[in-house]
Amino acid sequence: MAEIADVFFVDGVRTPFGRAGEKGQYWNTRADDLVVKAMIGLLERNPDVPKDRIDEVGIAATTQQGDQGLTLGRTTALLAGLPQSVPGYAIDRMCAGAMSAVTQIGSAIAFGAYDVGIAGGVEHMGRHPLGADADPNPRFLSEKLVSADALDMGKTAERIHDRFPHLTKERADRFGMRSQQKLQAAYDAGKIQPDLIPVAIRSESGWGLATRDEGTRPETTMEGLANLKTPFRPHGRVTAGTASPLTDGATVSLLAGGSAVKEFKLKPKMRMVSFAFAGVEPEIMGIGPVPSTEKALRKAGLTIDDIGLFELNEAFAVQVLSLLDHFGIDDDDPRVNQWGGAIAIGHPLAASGVRLMTQLAAQFAERPDVRFGLTAMCVGLGQGGSVVWENPNWKGKK
Repeated sequence: MAEIADVFFVDGVRTPFGRAGEKGQYWNTRADDLVVKAMIGLLERNPDVPKDRIDEVGIAATTQQGDQGLTLGRTTALLAGLPQSVPGYAIDRMCAGAMSAVTQIGSAIAFGAYDVGIAGGVEHMGRHPLGADADPNPRFLSEKLVSADALDMGKTAERIHDRFPHLTKERADRFGMRSQQKLQAAYDAGKIQPDLIPVAIRSESGWGLATRDEGTRPETTMEGLANLKTPFRPHGRVTAGTASPLTDGATVSLLAGGSAVKEFKLKPKMRMVSFAFAGVEPEIMGIGPVPSTEKALRKAGLTIDDIGLFELNEAFAVQVLSLLDHFGIDDDDPRVNQWGGAIAIGHPLAASGVRLMTQLAAQFAERPDVRFGLTAMCVGLGQGGSVVWENPNWKGKK
């Protein structure tokens, strides 16, 4: 029997995220090419890893059709120049696709089956809207297993406001505004750019280069947010200012076991401590990270007080607020989403998990006083996913 090996997050990169749709920067760019560009960038940043020693490539997509189908992990590995001997697969857990690719490949490394793997995700929501061509089983409605609007993520967010009236629209608006402000401050300080892989793009005006996230709104004000429409419900509380926009983009990460780290003299950015996924009512899918985080902390033998940095996916402001409220964490706690989140950056569904990890890894490098961090997100159809990480730069007692 192989002993459980340490699993390290060695590196993570992403494309700049673009607005979905005809006016977005990636309208004329294929989904698989976004992954390929990110993967080539990752490999160029890590030349000490022999390409033929990569044991697996797992790439997630939520809507697996067209240029986002055909076993993405295998096709993108070949297109990125990896040897034909490197296998790959596609994976889907809606918003937690890339997170699941990381935990699956990480588990195989821990088991001893793999030494090195690439895990990531892509979503081209302009080409492939959520649920396109889906055919939900009629039993869901006929047997009242799930509400008819459980696949409408905005309506599930409105329901969290219903269930927790103290999570007011004003609190959500302020959280959304702060996300925009924090992301802009991070850009101004040069925090975001190091992990972005530029992508050549084509439009009617010719060729260009995507070098930064496209959908940011740093000029957002509370007054402006107060007057936005509530598209999911008349007189509702969820607006475009407190929801992640429809987004195109790709992320990839390099994972390795302890023996590979030594063999290739790698410098890991994080160590995986534990992970968990949990299910909740699909109608209020946004609270999913609460039970998954409790489970992951329990598996790690930690409490919420041990977590020094949080990267929580902002599918909706109220969804993050529900987790913070549950654990007694202030809306403006400086440990949470230091550089902004998906409300400002965008949420290309299956790609977002690795964006959270990449930002946490960069923050770990700046914070040797912090030992543990958490990446967590809600997942469509009523799930949550959480991964606890340890900072290898921690200067405390070993």
